[in-house]
Amino acid sequence: MRRRGLSRWIHDWNPNDETFWETRGKRIARRNLVFSILAEFLGFSVWLLWSAIAVNLNRAGFDLSVDQLFWLVSLPALVGAAARLPYGAMVSIMGGRNFTVLSAALLLIPSVSLGVLVQDPTTPYWMLLLSAATAGFGGGNFASSMANISFFFPESKKGFALGLNAAGGNIGVAVVQFLVPAVIGLGILGLGGAAATDVLSLEWAAWMWVPAIVVAVVCAWFFMDNLAVSRASIKEQATALRRRHTWIISWLYVGTFGSFIGFSAALPLLIKTQFPDVNPLQYAFLGPLVGSIARPFGGWLADRVGGAILTVWCFLALMAGTVGVILALDSGSFAIFLATFLCLFVASGVGNGSTYRMIPTIFRAERLRHAKPGEEEGAEQEARKEAAAAIAISSAIGAFGGFFIPKSFGTSISATGGVEAALIAFVAFYVTCLGLTWWCYMRRSVVRRHRAVLADVRV
Repeated sequence: MRRRGLSRWIHDWNPNDETFWETRGKRIARRNLVFSILAEFLGFSVWLLWSAIAVNLNRAGFDLSVDQLFWLVSLPALVGAAARLPYGAMVSIMGGRNFTVLSAALLLIPSVSLGVLVQDPTTPYWMLLLSAATAGFGGGNFASSMANISFFFPESKKGFALGLNAAGGNIGVAVVQFLVPAVIGLGILGLGGAAATDVLSLEWAAWMWVPAIVVAVVCAWFFMDNLAVSRASIKEQATALRRRHTWIISWLYVGTFGSFIGFSAALPLLIKTQFPDVNPLQYAFLGPLVGSIARPFGGWLADRVGGAILTVWCFLALMAGTVGVILALDSGSFAIFLATFLCLFVASGVGNGSTYRMIPTIFRAERLRHAKPGEEEGAEQEARKEAAAAIAISSAIGAFGGFFIPKSFGTSISATGGVEAALIAFVAFYVTCLGLTWWCYMRRSVVRRHRAVLADVRV
């Protein structure tokens, strides 16, 4: 029964029971998914806001070096990655609905601070860095949102549900990189009044998120729920840290989500530095857009063909696409460069969905394999808690790609004058991801072991 009032806790929740799911669970789960997506969408939008702002700062009167600009783009990813660990843990401590309200409200800090600071081109660089760091709050939202939604859906539907939830957030990257240039253009035309300038245009690009954030907070407060089955202490959640699969998946997620968020953050500045005659914000949003659309497809397809085999194909595509970007830069063709980068985004998006689909299946299989007769129900509950914690941990580690990829490009440019060295390093990393996926999840003995426990669920 749900206890009405401020807490909105649901104490009886069993989505794997078909009768419960069809008569009651499905409606509640879908409602929570909708408002979780709204909050996560805004989180990603604020998280990547600096990637669209940075390319316009010097035009608006600031005087920043290329390396300083890449730092402003990279720092939100670094803070967001670090924030994901406590954010993911807070769902099991506070409840998914309660923490969604809090985490959405925190998005007001980076939005308001950015709106204030860009009005003055003499703003000290350290203050810009501090504001960029608070944008990392938006990156933390992903871990709490995904951990929360993982409890609402049955095992057979988690791939698509998690993929849809993630895609709703990921698409915020594309939206912010599409809307910011439009808002800047409106400011230039005088939307901000008689004093409207490029600086004031950047202000509007920050302020426009504030009303939406307030709406997300209100909706989460009134329409979302907390699940008692998600309650777990820090000690219980820390069990996932001792599972080797947590660290294996985290490594793979650096390759998939780290690529998505890192390339999203870096692409506008990358286009600007490598193709000076091209307006980066006319094209940069296309990458995160196609990657976001691909993510739920990756989860849906993984539900049907298996997460591991789909992940292997994604890493092969990432390797090929990165080589294609190197060749495009050598040829000087922006069309080929953009096309190959879009392929990278599609591969990373599908890989995001397939990698996350592996987590609940793997943890369920491992816990059931070690369960004694009659302990299967308890093992399933422990598996759900450990899988939720693993989702938060892997999302945190994977998000560090959002820092390392832009910084790798900036360092490569400073050291060699080009980005080829960074791209070669990415290819080498994808090779390790490919080998790890095959060795841990596709070898015949491993597949047989999991199928013996989960005859109806493929890894």
